[in-house]
Amino acid sequence: MRTRSAQEIWEAALGELQIQVSKPNYRTWLERTIGLSYQGNQFVVGVPNPFAAEYLDRSQRTLIAKTLIGITRHDMQVVFQVNGRHPNSASGYSTLEEARLASQTTSVRLNPKYTFDSFIIGSCNHLAYSAALSVAQNLGLGYNPLFIYGGVGLGKTHLLHAIGHLALANNIQVIFVSGEQFTNEFINAIREKNTAAFRKKYRSADMLLIDDIHFIIGKEQTEESFFHTFNALHNANRQIVITSTRPPKSMSSLEERLRSRFEWGLIVDMQPPDFETRLLILQAKTKQVAVNVGPEVVEFIARQAFRNIRQLEGALNRVIAYARLTKETPTPRLAAKALEDIAFKEPKQASITTDLIIEAVADSFQLTPADLKSKKRKQSTVAREVAIYLIRQETNYSLSQIGTELGGRDPSFVSRAYTKIASNINTNPHLQRKISDIQQRLRTKQKSSKRSSATIPI
Repeated sequence: MRTRSAQEIWEAALGELQIQVSKPNYRTWLERTIGLSYQGNQFVVGVPNPFAAEYLDRSQRTLIAKTLIGITRHDMQVVFQVNGRHPNSASGYSTLEEARLASQTTSVRLNPKYTFDSFIIGSCNHLAYSAALSVAQNLGLGYNPLFIYGGVGLGKTHLLHAIGHLALANNIQVIFVSGEQFTNEFINAIREKNTAAFRKKYRSADMLLIDDIHFIIGKEQTEESFFHTFNALHNANRQIVITSTRPPKSMSSLEERLRSRFEWGLIVDMQPPDFETRLLILQAKTKQVAVNVGPEVVEFIARQAFRNIRQLEGALNRVIAYARLTKETPTPRLAAKALEDIAFKEPKQASITTDLIIEAVADSFQLTPADLKSKKRKQSTVAREVAIYLIRQETNYSLSQIGTELGGRDPSFVSRAYTKIASNINTNPHLQRKISDIQQRLRTKQKSSKRSSATIPI
């Protein structure tokens, strides 16, 4: 078997590291690295400058070594070496402070790939997409603030960047910042006794985009500063867009006055992508990276239980890297081999059954499961359509199987009902909240079922 080169191994490692670290960190510290050599148990990584070598050695050594061990199946000692082939490596940064500032600049720059055109729209994110586009086109006149929440890797940051791009194209002054950076800048402003400049910077913006606002929770002075910043911008009809992993009502440690302001505008959530959306995302990704991956391989990856876009793209990267390393054509069988021991796949959970969905929907609409399965009760129509939509979303049941579960209904009826709800959920906030509440109940029951099944009776 041909020995793999250090660069081939490193490219495979980068494919995994890209979804294990944040995109700004990847672009700043890893994107311009190369695999220099691999001898014995020592792997040498080429980096563009001494500061990158210092940072990776201090902060990412363990993660990189673990990734390389997973690929090579051998113990690994990682060495970071400044590589003369990089244009920036001869002189490097003149000072560590200069490098730190360059890193900060990189981390807040709008990603040119994150636009509305490149955002893949599905039933899981259509409302968030529409709201984001609306605020970008109607500065301060629509939903203000717009609060987008959802799990990690679902596209919240992508939408923030997309809003920023459209605003900049219209000559709007935009500030894009993470909750962490806002906090750090505020602390530095206090330390350097320059809070006036800090206030002027943030309160003079036409649009403030702040990612991961939950980072400021529990930091009293930072919360106080953001509260006054929020008021100043809102009173001047300046647009505010916020993202978080949690909705405001779940931020119990956040000051009540700040949480209530987050609820003034529109709150939208982003759900994990369903099969159809996962398929579209993967198809777009293969076109973007210009690789030859057949539709059957793309569909195989899309059918796996990846709960966010980062995991999904990471799975595709892994399959592509595996095919390159083995010099084989990507096939579903090769994809299964590449993904069989993937570390970031969702742990197996107790499944959500159709009975559980029907029961949750019936309870939400104050009906009985028998009402949903009956062919006589017209007052159950909406509830029945919601049940069809959720069964289609949460299970792998076919249209005919769903029809059987709901009183032997025709597949064409099931298809029309699903399409109706999938369309209305994007324009009907009440329906969207209703379905979101039912899904939350299902998740709670799923976790309860999992705990019960793990308990051994005495």
